[in-house]
Amino acid sequence: MSPDLPVPEPRELDAQTRSQAEMFGNRLRKRHRVVAREARRNDVTCFRVYDRDIPELPFAVDVYEGRLHIAEYVRPHDRSPDEHDAWLDAMGDAAAEALGVSPDDVWMKRRARQRGAEQYERFARSGATFVVREQGLKFEVNMSDYLDTGLFLDHRVARAAVREAAEGRDVLNLFAYTGAFSVYAAAGGARSVTTVDLSMTWLDVARRNFALNDLDAGPPHRFVRADAMAWLDDPATLSPGFDLVVLDPPTFSNSKRMQDVFDVQRDHVPMIRAVRARLRPGGTLWFSTNFRKFRLDPRAFEGFDVTETSDTTVPFDFRNRRIHRSWRAVRDGS
Repeated sequence: MSPDLPVPEPRELDAQTRSQAEMFGNRLRKRHRVVAREARRNDVTCFRVYDRDIPELPFAVDVYEGRLHIAEYVRPHDRSPDEHDAWLDAMGDAAAEALGVSPDDVWMKRRARQRGAEQYERFARSGATFVVREQGLKFEVNMSDYLDTGLFLDHRVARAAVREAAEGRDVLNLFAYTGAFSVYAAAGGARSVTTVDLSMTWLDVARRNFALNDLDAGPPHRFVRADAMAWLDDPATLSPGFDLVVLDPPTFSNSKRMQDVFDVQRDHVPMIRAVRARLRPGGTLWFSTNFRKFRLDPRAFEGFDVTETSDTTVPFDFRNRRIHRSWRAVRDGS
């Protein structure tokens, strides 16, 4: 802060805020003791310690190697904007103190229902990027610029499963975001990995994630900037086929670079059918969605032997066992 500017007076907190801050800190300390122990056993350094455990404190709190990423789930309240800002500051300070983190290493964001281009809307341009570790691999995370950090913690178990299944296989990762599944597949010995995303920003991060893990980002591995649905349907992009496909689409997207608005509920049947056409007989599709109201159309997996894996792919640190739904589908021989 410039020495010419007055230092703002600290705002006095009301009794309710002080009480809630104390409850929040106590809950975080208790959860962290349990989760951190399990994280060490699982070779995990980024994990969730809190997810709306106390109803009046609607936050998700994730630890990223000594840094805190706190997302507020926006809901109605009776505080004025200034009062709410003070309340958020108090909760952030309580979290930092409880977990022994510097207040400068706490990022607070507000998670509201988002649509389309807002999915990865920028929050700031400070570029607080760091390298973190997960199950023997390294990933770049951005704590400041977007609502999400670049590493979806709830898919950790599925990523490990992909690594175990990837050896000698041709792998396709659609809606790849920053390529975490691609890194796991390549590290697992995949013969080739094709990473498809509409954003060059995320593909650049994916390439950097490959480099962090001493993986070759050149042939036979490819990074394709494309609308995943259009790419699947384009005869010009046909390849000999894939043995393993990862499909974790957004709930909704209307990016200007897409040919059409995407809605996972409406579009999952044609999307999965298009993937089947790219899978070799006996190939495996991992499909997941974070859309809480998702209803699977039974026609989607025609021609597959399918198993829902939702219960087994939610990691140990997520109290919300409905954070996502997932399926493992093996294409039949036809």
